[in-house]
Amino acid sequence: MKIINTKDANFKEEFANILARAKTDIKGVSKVVTSIIDEIIEDGNEALKKHILKFDKWEVKEDKDLEISQKSMLEAYNNIDEKLKAALHTAYDRIKAYHEKQIPKSWFDFEKNGTILGQKVSPVDRAGLYIPGGKAAYPSSLLMNAIPAIVAGVEEIVVCTPTPNDEINELLLAAMHICDIKKAYKVGGASAIAAMAYGTSTIPKVDVITGPGNIFVATAKKLVFGEVHIDMIAGPSEIGILADSSAKPKYLAIDLLSQAEHDEMASSLLITTDENVARETFKEIKEYLKTLKRKEIAQKSIDDRGAIIVASSMQEAIDLMNEIAPEHLEIMTQNAFELLPKIKHAGAIFLGENTPEPIGDYIAGPNHTLPTGSTAKFYSPLNVENFLKKSSVISFSKEAINELGEACALLADTEGLDAHAKSVRARLEK
Repeated sequence: MKIINTKDANFKEEFANILARAKTDIKGVSKVVTSIIDEIIEDGNEALKKHILKFDKWEVKEDKDLEISQKSMLEAYNNIDEKLKAALHTAYDRIKAYHEKQIPKSWFDFEKNGTILGQKVSPVDRAGLYIPGGKAAYPSSLLMNAIPAIVAGVEEIVVCTPTPNDEINELLLAAMHICDIKKAYKVGGASAIAAMAYGTSTIPKVDVITGPGNIFVATAKKLVFGEVHIDMIAGPSEIGILADSSAKPKYLAIDLLSQAEHDEMASSLLITTDENVARETFKEIKEYLKTLKRKEIAQKSIDDRGAIIVASSMQEAIDLMNEIAPEHLEIMTQNAFELLPKIKHAGAIFLGENTPEPIGDYIAGPNHTLPTGSTAKFYSPLNVENFLKKSSVISFSKEAINELGEACALLADTEGLDAHAKSVRARLEK
């Protein structure tokens, strides 16, 4: 992990390399993913069985073996530790309460001439949730993806998750029970995305696909976009931290490592105005690494994709962080809220030393499915609106069509659309 200074002669080059680290090599896997999608479209369940044998190392003998039963969800829920069960319910309740505040309303506007204009908000019929299950299982991701769909009023939720060696995490099953998931399947990777996008004899076609995943999942989501809606193209996890001299290096170090332990591709960046904080944080990282269970993963992430930048001022630090547009942004400064108006781009913002990023991953309430790779410049966190669509509502009275019709017909004339103009003029009073 490097410590670099904005005053260094080669800083622009170093910073360009940091920005490049966040990019995912979608082009590099597009050919493989396209082939997987084509096989699912052509052969459905038979292709799924082949892919599961190849990637998850178990044989699907019958189509029903793809399904995860509600009975197994209930049994897992009953078997987990009571404290863990309570923690899952606390997380569920907090996430649900937060997302209930996001629900947009249908509305109508009534004009004096009898025109009624409005917007009707409706949920999609069926949502597909992709929940990772490779290097680690993430029941929290199930909660974060299912709850906004539930709040939106989606009638049917479909879950796909990989099950290496036909094994599934008990906590994930318990979370499915809490969310009352009725349709879940032991399918992962690009195959799952294709199956939900196009449908097979077992897995129904959905209207929207959400959820995080590896480079193959992200690429598949990009390729099926248009056939279905997607939430975002999320890549490896990221954290950016803004810190001044008041920040505690011990906190900074472990918070950087909290993302590095996700996988080798994760990116952990600290920008500070204090050289001593930079040096001490570097030392603390080395000490913490000795004790981590996922030491090798975190070490590679920190070495390959981590960096500490020393900026000459907090404004410079903020400008650099806005350019990075991190998935997670912690502000560890004396007056964190004062910096908030200057933050333009970040998936989720954590203010103050008592708000570590993992609080947002599990229990705070806001969604942890967030834009990565600088896409926070134009994407938002997963939210209720990802599972909704809006219809425009228009109703004209006779008075309204007489008042506005000729102007409408004239505009149609200028575009050469004769039937458009005649459709309106047919209703105008002579």
